[in-house]
Amino acid sequence: MPTSEECMKVESTYGAHNYHPIPVVISRAKGIWVWDPEGRKYMDMLSSYSALNQGHRHPRILKAAKDQMKYVTLTSRAFYNDRLGPFLKLLTEVSGMEVALPMNTGAEAVETGIKLARKWGYKKKGIPEGKAEIIVCSQNFHGRTTTIVGFSSDEGSRDGFGPFTPGFKMIPYNDAKALEAAITPNTAAFLVEPIQGEAGVMVPSPGYLKEISRICKTHNVLLMLDEVQTGFCRTGKMFCFQHEGIKPDILLVGKALGGGMMPVSAAIASKDIMSVMTPGDHGSTFGGNPLACAVGTAALEVLIDEKLDQKAEEMGAYFRDKLKAIKNKNICDVRGMGLLIAIQLTPEAGPARQYTEKLKENGLLAKETHQTTIRFAPPLVITKKEIDRAVRIIKRVLK
Repeated sequence: MPTSEECMKVESTYGAHNYHPIPVVISRAKGIWVWDPEGRKYMDMLSSYSALNQGHRHPRILKAAKDQMKYVTLTSRAFYNDRLGPFLKLLTEVSGMEVALPMNTGAEAVETGIKLARKWGYKKKGIPEGKAEIIVCSQNFHGRTTTIVGFSSDEGSRDGFGPFTPGFKMIPYNDAKALEAAITPNTAAFLVEPIQGEAGVMVPSPGYLKEISRICKTHNVLLMLDEVQTGFCRTGKMFCFQHEGIKPDILLVGKALGGGMMPVSAAIASKDIMSVMTPGDHGSTFGGNPLACAVGTAALEVLIDEKLDQKAEEMGAYFRDKLKAIKNKNICDVRGMGLLIAIQLTPEAGPARQYTEKLKENGLLAKETHQTTIRFAPPLVITKKEIDRAVRIIKRVLK
């Protein structure tokens, strides 16, 4: 087996430099633990940005994948397959919605939602062709496609990729009055994350989701929630919107839906909204493939049967309390919901990257975001004993 240094050198030589990884090579994984080629053991406190809510290589999801591979893995949507229907039925039941359009990645789910909202605006709301607007929030993160980065407020994501797709209007996050002021007769949808993960785990004020839901209903605007990162028990409920008892018009999901084994995503909506999509309007060769459906079904069943929403709620509160108890001049805030947590560093602490690299050296893998924030999102199967170990490492490193 090649060494960590050899692996990093080969990737750096032959791969595009579009990432700046923490200098660790992962060659084996199970549950919340990963190992490098030299056998060093690390706690995974990132979960591939919440794609591993069930933990690495969960045996039930692994078995579902292996079993399905004995039969058929890909058919394309030119034909029916025997796994798609049951998967979509479970997904819509879990989300409390009616129909779903399966795709692969989170960015594809968002692109699907954009197309769906625009077509609904023209066919159902009566917006003049080519005039539909979608309202988004500053500091958003919805993916990396050219359309999506075009409505980002992060100049680093936009630089060199224009011209950008028109039809998007930006407002501040966590500002319901700004939403209402931005709505016009041509507004088709409001696209928003219930918690802004990439922005540094920014949790909105209590009542924000309920108020934006009311505003959207009042003005006949679709509420489109991006729960790619917050969905599937990460925040202590199956979906983050359930904390305030609302329901979106379009729900965008991905990441943990694939159980850490396959890219599986979807746009979920009512039959009335989805009815504007007709054959030929949208699709994906791999979206809804039998292997992905088998994996996605098992991923959902694990979340339900192991009550990972309750685990995220309990372990998240425990983890946050432990972090808040740390007395350290470098920490100015600890925030989050469920097991999506951030430590905000003071400006005097210096760049967060130095701490995430030091955490790695001490056996804990996390990732910085926006220079002064360290994000923690471990697999939801983590235990109190493992959290205690993580806190001891974090304490030591932040000294």
